[in-house]
Amino acid sequence: MTSSLRRDDPPTDVVAPKAAPSTRPRPRIRPVLLTHLAAALLALLGVVALTFLVGPIEQLRIAKVGYLMLAIAGLQLLVGASGQISLGHGAFMFIGAYATALTVLHAPMVPLAAIMVLTVVVGCLAGIVVGAATARLHGPYLAGATLALAVGLPALALYFSDILGGSNGLLFKMRGAPPELAGLVTDNQWKAWVIWFTVLVALVVLATLSRGRLGRRLRAIRDDEAAAAMAGIPVGRTKVTAFVISAGCGSLAGACEAYLLGTATPSSFSLALSLSLLAALVLGGLGSLWGAFWGALALVYLELAGKELADLLGLSSSVADNVPLVFFGTLLIVIVMAWPMGIHGALSRLSGVVRRR
Repeated sequence: MTSSLRRDDPPTDVVAPKAAPSTRPRPRIRPVLLTHLAAALLALLGVVALTFLVGPIEQLRIAKVGYLMLAIAGLQLLVGASGQISLGHGAFMFIGAYATALTVLHAPMVPLAAIMVLTVVVGCLAGIVVGAATARLHGPYLAGATLALAVGLPALALYFSDILGGSNGLLFKMRGAPPELAGLVTDNQWKAWVIWFTVLVALVVLATLSRGRLGRRLRAIRDDEAAAAMAGIPVGRTKVTAFVISAGCGSLAGACEAYLLGTATPSSFSLALSLSLLAALVLGGLGSLWGAFWGALALVYLELAGKELADLLGLSSSVADNVPLVFFGTLLIVIVMAWPMGIHGALSRLSGVVRRR
């Protein structure tokens, strides 16, 4: 009687061994994130030390550099990384400032950290709406749509004056330094620390995203949108994501400004602010968060230099108000003509020349 099993068939009573449990280690935090966290910690320590060396007015300027840097960094992700030109970034700062003011006035017991998170959420929701509406727009059409946003949104404070305070805005009081630090730390110092801590946390997130998959997708869309779509990148969704993150950064920057000044007024978020942020980004350098830092420094200290120059020349108030703009614009033209990649590009080229020597 012939057996039905062939010689090469496995025996039916043999059970296949179970796969051994995986011994692969759990993924750790990426070294890039650790590097960014270490750099942020060093920067925060530097800011804390610097506030002890300068006076109260200079401490306010240091804090202003911080929240302007955050706003420009968010714009950098949108313009420098994805190539979407936005002229309405000041409108998202308006949203963050007024969200902070309304929360403090109507819910004063909400902690500051929760207020900051709330402003980011509100800004991101606004970014979803605006980003979805403008996802198919390009070039001047996108710039025009965001320009309308920058002009129209602050006007809501005049239309809903009962809620938003009209042209005078909203005035509120926020807590300064803790009582335990009375006599050791001033309110201006404490606010500068809080603002820079918030800014550096947001910058760590931005830097990590820029080095990851999202950053690569944004750069691919910026270089060639059609090729990115053929490569399987969801162009529309990625562009909306960039708009949402940028709006969240702008809203958080507006919240930091409101926290520093204790007021939110529509005149602080005019079209001039949006244009200044974009000009500062070009001046500082597209494509790097360092460009946001140089741009914020230029916005704060070139304006101060222009005012001091006007006072030195004894110019009338009508002329003196325009001197900082002329000063900033002239420097912007010179920098862009000499170094198209801005201040950061010039410094990178200079450091490369020094290394080769």
